[in-house]
Amino acid sequence: MAPDKTPGRPAKRSTGKRASASAQQRGPVQLRRDRKTGRSTADQRLLDRRGPVDWVHTDPWRVLRIQSEFVEGFDALSEVPRAVSVFGSARTEPGTVDYERGRALGAALAEAGYAVITGGGPGVMESANRGACEVGGYSIGLGIELPFEQSLNEWVDLGINFRYFFARKTMFVKYSQAFICLPGGFGTLDELFEALTLVQTHKITRFPIVLIGTRFWGGLVEWIQTTLVSEGKIAAADVDLIHVTDSVEEAVRIVVESQLGEVVVARRVEADEW
Repeated sequence: MAPDKTPGRPAKRSTGKRASASAQQRGPVQLRRDRKTGRSTADQRLLDRRGPVDWVHTDPWRVLRIQSEFVEGFDALSEVPRAVSVFGSARTEPGTVDYERGRALGAALAEAGYAVITGGGPGVMESANRGACEVGGYSIGLGIELPFEQSLNEWVDLGINFRYFFARKTMFVKYSQAFICLPGGFGTLDELFEALTLVQTHKITRFPIVLIGTRFWGGLVEWIQTTLVSEGKIAAADVDLIHVTDSVEEAVRIVVESQLGEVVVARRVEADEW
């Protein structure tokens, strides 16, 4: 900035600071110049007459809804006994092998002293909840808001519906001692790889991940071994994070032994069943 050459006035030089500008406070946020948004306050907007409801769709409001989902989830599940999350396809029909296997798994987990947590929907989720409920176990369903209608199945003792997948995923991990996956689609794969990543990176420990159905899961495990490991994308030891079996009893045994602090027996998979 050039010196002020007005006659009779001492020259002024720049101090490197901008001239102050009036500011508007919006809670902890301070706004100046063109960023000022008006003179109304949060209290005024709260107490004033009802206006447009677009505010319920804004990001700041979503933060509160997200917070409320965590609070509700933590509150509802805080006293749940040790539990195992079971995943699988919502499209599995009653009477099929996978449905009956899920039902047997739910019962076996309940008899071993575990609550059963599922996504609360139909198919495999329903079968695991049903199996637990039929033997007097604790059956939990964590539902999710979807574009199409899907209510919690009738075998759920404690049900919570979520708007946000990430809040729901936190509940699955926080309140489970293991994940068991039966054949399923994208949702099951999403939960599977989420859990694998958390275990691989030591975000969670002593957390077995069991896949039931050697014929269904065999191709995926083979690809992990022959592609991911061979190309150095993961370590060879990472494959041992996955246990594949056709036996409900073995799946439950793996979970129980992991909680006792025992070394989980390495994956036992019949190669010719793949």
